[in-house]
Amino acid sequence: MPLPRVRVAILAVALVAACELPSRPDTPVASVTVAPTSASLHVGDTLRLGATPWDSSGNILAGRSIAWISDSTAVATVTPSGLVRAVAAGSSTIRATSEGKTGTAAVTVTASGGGSAPFGHVFVVTEENHDYASVIGSSAMPYLNSLAQQYGLATQYYANTHPSIGNYFMLTTGQIITNNDSYSTIVTVDNVVRRLLAGGKTWKSYAEDLPAVGYTGGDVGNYARKHNVFALLSDVVNDSMQRSNLVPFTVFATDLANGTLPDFSNIVPNLCNDAHDCSLSTADTWLGNNIAPLLTSPTFQRDGLLIILFDEAGSDNTNGGGRIAWVVISSRTKTGYQSTTLYQHESTLRLILEALGLTQLPGAAATAPGMGEFFTP
Repeated sequence: MPLPRVRVAILAVALVAACELPSRPDTPVASVTVAPTSASLHVGDTLRLGATPWDSSGNILAGRSIAWISDSTAVATVTPSGLVRAVAAGSSTIRATSEGKTGTAAVTVTASGGGSAPFGHVFVVTEENHDYASVIGSSAMPYLNSLAQQYGLATQYYANTHPSIGNYFMLTTGQIITNNDSYSTIVTVDNVVRRLLAGGKTWKSYAEDLPAVGYTGGDVGNYARKHNVFALLSDVVNDSMQRSNLVPFTVFATDLANGTLPDFSNIVPNLCNDAHDCSLSTADTWLGNNIAPLLTSPTFQRDGLLIILFDEAGSDNTNGGGRIAWVVISSRTKTGYQSTTLYQHESTLRLILEALGLTQLPGAAATAPGMGEFFTP
């Protein structure tokens, strides 16, 4: 016997209600929440975050796509599914975005093992005044190119300014400070030495042809102070103990052989060997003779990180100082990795300090893009 029309209508409405989706596909996302909203991790830890889109009435919108991003990949990375991995000590904001609406989670990373840093020794070698295209792929620099092919290369790295000195100040203070290569005023702003000392770290600046330990004066022979602006930082100049960390490059081989290298080593070739006054081939030979022994040493093999970069381009003004070569070497660098992220010197300053487990960053380094993409977890 057929059902009465009223009962059929009621049944149809009930079936539609039972099958109706929580939201219509055209309902816009009004907000996104992330859970948990904050987390504390140790280096190497992982955490799965969840993101929930909501409509303006407080209803969950199912099936919406979520894009995840970390504000500092040097501290914490995040996968497209919301899996966070702690990389280095520091703080990072993880963002989940859906249809233009964003929710966040604050992630704080502390060093694993109660105080150990991602790297125990960080080294920086700065070369001079050549464009990226004249260096990478050049037959004049086979050694540097072999390192770039084996380890990490930033293909979109740009200097901040012209001439040299402003770039060296950005690498040490997070500020350009001056574009006068003859500048001789003592700089009192926050800087890499201040942060290293506050974190209980040791340092030296090994400058080729420096006339004497602790020398803070002007240019002598092939030594250029504008390439060694540590000699203009108040934390160094006004402290006799810190001045003694300004040493001739000849000390580097001794410290390497004796296992007495500091936590951070700034390496300054002279005006010929940094390709300022001599050829790229000369600079490459110097790197092969002086850096290759470092890379094979037990100290570096255990916990070393080396950055080789140029201070500025020779003929390019893009982004202030032109596109330059930047290469990173360590046992944790992704093999043959090439980044297309735009970086400048403040990101290198950030990497130097974060690699040693430090979280207080000078000047523009505090907000610069992190460089964690170059490293394996």
